[in-house]
Amino acid sequence: MTTLPQSRPLSVADFEALREQDDGHRYELVDGALIVTPSPIFTHQRAVVRLVRALDDTVWEGCEVFVAPLDVRIGDATVLQPDVLVARAGQLFRSGVREAPLLAVEVLSPSTRHIDLGLKRSRYEAAGCASYWVVDPDEPSLHAWELGSDGYGEGLHVVGEQTAYLEAPWPVQLVPADLVAPPRSKQR
Repeated sequence: MTTLPQSRPLSVADFEALREQDDGHRYELVDGALIVTPSPIFTHQRAVVRLVRALDDTVWEGCEVFVAPLDVRIGDATVLQPDVLVARAGQLFRSGVREAPLLAVEVLSPSTRHIDLGLKRSRYEAAGCASYWVVDPDEPSLHAWELGSDGYGEGLHVVGEQTAYLEAPWPVQLVPADLVAPPRSKQR
């Protein structure tokens, strides 16, 4: 069992040693503080799968779509794992992505809501992540922020059956209700 250092923030080396336990939890490091979250529920995962399909069908050449767990290192003491991310080929290294990705997407869970809307949003913004999206499967809704000269600003917020017409990181259309709706029966 790994012992955590006391009285100091965790380093990336501490973080890596801790994760060697492979206990099924999701670990992230924010400014040296460890965040541990449980496995998500099925509506969360349904939204993730549908987002990946929509993004992967439209992804630009030289970019790739990934799902968690995959490390995004945005500093010496911050390692995040967005639910969905898009990175350029040059940003990839053996265990993840160096620097802020083009797009980071979080799908809210009760245990991560405040972290995703506050802490992670601010870290991605400070790191220069061009686009940050948050999907709320309970509402359902999508909030999308684009990085401008003054940070993320207001962003686009769509709910239910409304269509989000997103231009960055490339043009894509999403309907929040479609991301979480039960699958339709398929005719055989």
